[in-house]
Amino acid sequence: METIVRRTGIVLFWLALWQAVSWLVHRPVFLVGPWETLLALTRLAGRPAFWQAVCSSAARIGTGFALAFLLGILCGSAAYARPLFGEMLSPVITLIKTIPVASFVILALIWTGADHLASVISFLVVFPMIYLNTRAGLEAADPGLLEMAQVFRVRRLPKIWHIYRPALAPFLLSACRVALGMCWKSGVAAEVIGTPDHSIGEKLYMAKIFFSTDELFAWTAAVILLSFLFEKLVFRLLRRVLGDGAAA
Repeated sequence: METIVRRTGIVLFWLALWQAVSWLVHRPVFLVGPWETLLALTRLAGRPAFWQAVCSSAARIGTGFALAFLLGILCGSAAYARPLFGEMLSPVITLIKTIPVASFVILALIWTGADHLASVISFLVVFPMIYLNTRAGLEAADPGLLEMAQVFRVRRLPKIWHIYRPALAPFLLSACRVALGMCWKSGVAAEVIGTPDHSIGEKLYMAKIFFSTDELFAWTAAVILLSFLFEKLVFRLLRRVLGDGAAA
């Protein structure tokens, strides 16, 4: 209870500061306060176009994250089991990590079009994180337990479940904490550039065009809320699969 009260107080402090600054600026076109943002968000939520954009963007970004998560685990596991595969994949991972997201957005816009842009960018942002942390987690498995499993000829699936899974859990959870926020930020940014129909990025772009600062803040708040809910959902699923190691 003490933690909840303290965190609530911190949030209220920053909201009050935000509102005070907006009053001092006193120019809604430059900055609106949390109350105006809440009113705009409530107004937008009453329109079918709002939910259409939310569902469309969530589906695109969620698809990119899911594909990157699954492929990252598979490739990371293969690189751990076959070091040559990891060496072959290393330049690709380095390129994905170092090339600016803006370059990927432009290339993906040319290659795939605006409709799949958010999925592609979310995938490219998330994949290296999951891949590298999967390799690190598997390499962190207890050598003593692995040696014991080899001596007693433990089958592959029990060895994966009882030795590798607990070692991988904290690494995968840590990767997801960063990747989930990054995939939403990069995915929505890609939509702003590509402006696919019925997307959050398109609504943000239109709010900028018409200087609707309250709606711009409202859509930003919606993205933050969606990212938070998406993170909670993914973490709950991970803890169900990974068990106690993910809860640590």
